[in-house]
Amino acid sequence: MGDEAVLRTRMVNNQLRTFDVTDHRVQDAMLTVPRERFVPADQRVIAYSDEAIAIQRDEVGRPTRTMTYPAVLGRLLQLARVQDEDVVLLVGAGLGYTAAVLGQLASSVIALECDSELAERATANLEQNDVTNVVVVNGPLETGYPSEAPFDIVFIDGAIAVEPTALFDQLKDGGRLVVIEGEGLAGRARLYTKGPSGVSRREAFNAVAGLLPGFTKAPTFVF
Repeated sequence: MGDEAVLRTRMVNNQLRTFDVTDHRVQDAMLTVPRERFVPADQRVIAYSDEAIAIQRDEVGRPTRTMTYPAVLGRLLQLARVQDEDVVLLVGAGLGYTAAVLGQLASSVIALECDSELAERATANLEQNDVTNVVVVNGPLETGYPSEAPFDIVFIDGAIAVEPTALFDQLKDGGRLVVIEGEGLAGRARLYTKGPSGVSRREAFNAVAGLLPGFTKAPTFVF
């Protein structure tokens, strides 16, 4: 077993299992995908840690996009209950890691990314790792990808500050949407399920993730 495989095993044992990620399909998917190939080169040394990994920074070097922590990602995937035959819309492709993991679990994945540079890098990463059932598309995150809807699952990979109402219409009947709502330490993972009478919401667990573009609250002014 190579060094990276050992680190993946430790990640699953020490981060996922201790955070109640018990689904063996999720564990196996995250044991299979080489996370170090989907992180910036200067951060590969911490690819399997529980540290925040920045995938995009502003002009002064502050992180503007980060990868979801492995334990949180595993728990969200477990919450989504992805099946072999599912068609998934991933909102926030980043550098392609979550898309690759979803590709292990689902039939096909459309990975939506609003930043054209990240979309190009995600596409290259997926191609270099022989992921053939994921397509990366460039477009605004908050509007989803209606031309290929409806989806079995909408997986939002990051935190949002507003309810993703525009994406509910892109779910099949019985479809599921998983997301972290709330900023900072106030984040809550939630599962939305589309049924005959509308969309129901289930509270799942506390979680922290970086905010995604397009889902922030409009500023309010006090006079």
